[in-house]
Amino acid sequence: MTQISETPRTATVDRFLRLAAGRKSVVRDYAVAISGNAGRLVFSLVYFIALANTLSVAEFGLFATASAAGVLLSRLLSFGFISVLYRMATIRPRLLGAYTAGFLALSILSLPVLAAAAAIVYLAAFAGQVAPSTFALVIAAEALAWRPTEAVMIVNNGLGRFGRTTVLVILAMLLRSLAALSLAFLPGADLALWCWLYLASNLVSLGVGVVFFYPRQRLRFDKRLYGPRIPHSLAVAGAEILFYLQMEFDKLLVLTFGGPHLAGIYAIVMRLVDLTAIPIRTFTMMLVQKIMKSPDLLKRFSLTAGIEAGVFIVSTLAIAALALLLYVYPNALGRNVTEAAPLLWLAILVPGFRNLVEYQAELLFARGQVKIRALNLALLAGAKAVLLIWLLTRVGETSELVLWLNAAFAALYVGSLLLTYSAMRLPWKPV
Repeated sequence: MTQISETPRTATVDRFLRLAAGRKSVVRDYAVAISGNAGRLVFSLVYFIALANTLSVAEFGLFATASAAGVLLSRLLSFGFISVLYRMATIRPRLLGAYTAGFLALSILSLPVLAAAAAIVYLAAFAGQVAPSTFALVIAAEALAWRPTEAVMIVNNGLGRFGRTTVLVILAMLLRSLAALSLAFLPGADLALWCWLYLASNLVSLGVGVVFFYPRQRLRFDKRLYGPRIPHSLAVAGAEILFYLQMEFDKLLVLTFGGPHLAGIYAIVMRLVDLTAIPIRTFTMMLVQKIMKSPDLLKRFSLTAGIEAGVFIVSTLAIAALALLLYVYPNALGRNVTEAAPLLWLAILVPGFRNLVEYQAELLFARGQVKIRALNLALLAGAKAVLLIWLLTRVGETSELVLWLNAAFAALYVGSLLLTYSAMRLPWKPV
């Protein structure tokens, strides 16, 4: 029987169909993932409005700052082994049961370190302003309840099960929103009561995530698998701490130099800025998975520049839309937010530069360059601290301070740009 050879035209059509199918799959996955973040955005707004207008501005500032400290300290849980879970889910899902056991063991071992670090942070920044028990509730909510819930989401994203992550994200934010709404109707609503409700909502999210959403695999402890991964996870933990120090340290500085009320105003502005990052993080998460499998994906300058421009434009348009909404309807987000609403126009460039620094840090993680990432983040954290301390000690007006933040974040972006793309010229490091 004569074999019919494939013509060039047929081969071209086949390649086109394969490419179209691949892009269709990517678009479908992104649509599923972004739908979860769209739901998260809606409930985040409900949660933010309810909480910011039930607590006083000063109490909201204290909670936001304590929560930022909790997010920072939560990176100590399991000494960064969550990153190894993510890579295994993405590349070697059959080993997920063994690495989950390692994650649980390392989480227990990390608890004394986490507790000691929390005590140091409390004494350095919160003593005399927040009760120790209240601060402990926030740290427990972020580090012991929410961080493992994030691990469930991260593993599902690594497995490509974006629909499961979507449902869990929406459910978790719904629970937080219900907790914040209930606070408004409870007698004696204050910061301490809210922290109990916040911990309870996060614990319920964790329970639901573990029972219904974590992939079913037999747990088996095999210490031989973990040894080669520990240096990587420690480097990631260090980098994550430095990343969130760079991202969240500003709240601690504002609280220290400006007091609870200014910290509350600043926290409201930065919370609204943070909402612009939700669609960006979905895109970044999917890009990171692609780079893990194809490290040279961003070799073309046009593609790299196009992505960075897109991140900046989307972020700026998002904050402009929010500022316009609050200009037309000043009380749309409640009376306490009204005081901070005019400041959004002054911070118009902050989201773009802030989200680009976050995006660039994830590029180095995707390529396994975790030590360089940690060094870069340390330099950026130091630069941010110097810039903010300089501003807080020399600028008296809140509006002027917010305006100068554009220049500060632009400087951080330029530094991140030079450090990141210099590192990306080096060979990638498989983990």
